[in-house]
Order: sequence, then C-alpha cells, then structure tokens
Amino acid sequence: MSDTQVDSSKRTWIIASSCAGVVGGAFTAVPFVSSFQPSEKAKAAGAAVEADLSALKPGEKMTVEWRGKPVWIVRRTPEQLAALKTLDAQLADPKSQRKPGEMTPEYALNEARSIKPEYLVVVGICTHLGCSPSDKFQPGPQPSLPDDWKGGFFCPCHGSTFDLAGRVYKNKPAPDNLEVPPHMYLSDSRLLIGEDKKA
Repeated sequence: MSDTQVDSSKRTWIIASSCAGVVGGAFTAVPFVSSFQPSEKAKAAGAAVEADLSALKPGEKMTVEWRGKPVWIVRRTPEQLAALKTLDAQLADPKSQRKPGEMTPEYALNEARSIKPEYLVVVGICTHLGCSPSDKFQPGPQPSLPDDWKGGFFCPCHGSTFDLAGRVYKNKPAPDNLEVPPHMYLSDSRLLIGEDKKA
C-alpha cells in the first residue's frame, strides 16, 4: 500500500468522522438551545387573565390564578366599605405608603385600595412567609381575632390579620399590606388581571 493511499484513506476517515461529529453536535445542540425557550405553560403563566364578575354578589369572593398566584376578588358590601374608614389607627400602613407602586399601584392608593371601591383585587398570599390567609368576613368576636373585628383575612400560620382592603394590622408578623396586582376593567363585569394599560 502506498503512502498516498494511506493518506487518502485517513483523509476520507477524518472527513467522515468530522461530518458525523458536526451532525451529532447539531442534534445535541438543538434540544439544548430549545430548552432556553419558555414553555407554553410558562408563557401562559405570565399572561393576563380575565375574570367575569357578573355572578359575584356583595359579600362574596372569587379566586382566579395569575402567574401561579391566587388573586382574590371581593365584592364588598356598603357596610364593609364603611368599616374601612374606622380602622386607620389599628393598621400598620393605612395609606399604603411603604412600597407604593410595588405593592399598590397608583390607582389603588386610596382607602379602598381599588379602582372601584366595591371591588377589592389582591394577591391572596401573606407578605410574611407566603401562606394563604383565610376569609374572616364575619364581623365581631371570634377565636384568634379581636373583639371589635370588622371583617377581613386571618393568616393562621403566624397570626397576621388584614382588613377588607388587604391592609395589615399593627404589631403583626406580615411586613406589608397584601399586594394589589396590575388590573383594569374591560367592562362593568369584566376584569383583566395582569395589565393596567390599554394598548
């Protein structure tokens, strides 16, 4: 066998091996690169969600999921709204001034913490350690609540209490009021959670 035949054979083998390596590398790289793209589920988790309020009666709450979090929509009664005005002295941050823009959008920097006073829209996660508080809408004395309770939410994990505007009471473990997510009304009975500007 001559040297030129050996070199030719080696060259063919090297070219074939290199081509196989490139093809194999491409097949390996495509799924790897694709793994950096967000999944359809992840895309959907960040998308705005719409809520139909037409069946929600005064004094009732509904829950929708947005970005994997529970968002509570409470239709407050006139009595519940009136009670909010009496609580400022008992609350840690009655005017939502601690983290404006972060926990409470500008359009919810009011006593009711809402666009429409009748409807409360908050993320149902305690700002202490991420537990989900329980509804305690009934006013009056109850276990683990003050005798002059006006209605709101109670976090059984560490005892934080929130009024019906999601404002935390003084001397509780939760450092902040419940978060008000970005939202806007598409109509009187349709609420969009996750966006607050019309395109």
